[in-house]
Amino acid sequence: MKWNSAGYGAVVGALLVVLATLGDGAELARYDNYRLYQVTPRSEQQFRTIAAMEETSDSLIFTETARQVGEPFTVIVAPHKLADFTETLESDHIPHRLVETNVQRAFDEERTRIASKRTRGVFDWTDYQPLEEIHRWLDRLASEHEEVQLLDAGRSYQNRTLKGVRVSYGEGRPAIFLEGGIHAREWISPATVTYILNELLTSEDPQVRAIAERYDWYVFPNANPDGYEYTFRVNRLWRKTRKPYGVACYGADPNRNWDFHWAEQGTSSNPCADTYAGPSAFSEIETKSLAAFVRTLRGKLRAYIAFHSYSQLLLFPYGHTGAHSPNHRDLNEIANATVRSLAQRYGTWYTYGNVYDAIYPASGSSVDWSYGVEDVKIAYTYELRPGPNAFNGFVLPPKQIIPTGQETLDSLITLLEESAERGYLAV
Repeated sequence: MKWNSAGYGAVVGALLVVLATLGDGAELARYDNYRLYQVTPRSEQQFRTIAAMEETSDSLIFTETARQVGEPFTVIVAPHKLADFTETLESDHIPHRLVETNVQRAFDEERTRIASKRTRGVFDWTDYQPLEEIHRWLDRLASEHEEVQLLDAGRSYQNRTLKGVRVSYGEGRPAIFLEGGIHAREWISPATVTYILNELLTSEDPQVRAIAERYDWYVFPNANPDGYEYTFRVNRLWRKTRKPYGVACYGADPNRNWDFHWAEQGTSSNPCADTYAGPSAFSEIETKSLAAFVRTLRGKLRAYIAFHSYSQLLLFPYGHTGAHSPNHRDLNEIANATVRSLAQRYGTWYTYGNVYDAIYPASGSSVDWSYGVEDVKIAYTYELRPGPNAFNGFVLPPKQIIPTGQETLDSLITLLEESAERGYLAV
């Protein structure tokens, strides 16, 4: 999901985030007394005013960006910026409401809860799991299931493994690729990917067993391990990789760094911005390594599915242009059936469409690259729970992990069935 606060990547200094020292020497970014507002423009002029704030202020964090007049922006405001921010809104008569007076409160509660549960030593989906626990669980799957093979797609900038697994019940099957966690703060993504992986191995549901055994599955829950680890240790709201750029800026957006219409739309050239595309395509070792692995599947890879949050969307190529992809009609019809299937269990409704029109212009994504370069014609991005009007959408309550996994797996079954009926998943 987009978070386009220019300069947010420079956590130290630019945002004036208060820092507290942890026991391991790392610094914990805190957001004490940062306020969260929902701002809804009612005219084109008001829309432009808010959009200009997003591009120019380092002290406003946009967690949700409106696409048109009448849709809400969700903005976290630093204490020292509060007076200027509210004065602008009131002088321009822009509708707004205060949602939360201290966003740090939710982060503290989340950190305390996770720390207490980690002492149990159980891997489940009652809460979010840190990277080391996910990797340990993948190792255990390989030792306990003969259908599971550990995969190593390379190393991150900080030398963490891009670890995944292959699940195969026999040779010669078409391949499905599941990508999770490419944006670090979107914790529901790795949680959902690991939930689906577990179901592929353990579920006795006939529909789940059918897709599990019909395809070869390549599953990478954490495509940005450095960033994910950083969200647990230091900054819960970190999005990018952790490669340094300049003196105070770190990371590029790994979902704007792929070599397909790189840096054309919806990206920034500012190394401190959350949508910084990097100095060149595949400048990030994580995206370069993962792409190299995907290329090894050429000829058998039939679907590439990425999981993000949030806003409850099902998206497909393209993001760099409003022009429709060659099989746009099929992708649209498959998406329609998929979101209807997803809604059946809990009534969770998704919007669907091509990236450029359904959400915003965004070039250089993994899904567009797999579609445009590797010719994988079933290519989708899930933007998982919560919905677009959520106020603190990256902090999804853990009680929603299993329901999210359940409904997403329901929909994935439909997505693959609909794709197979149209002949896309044949070897």
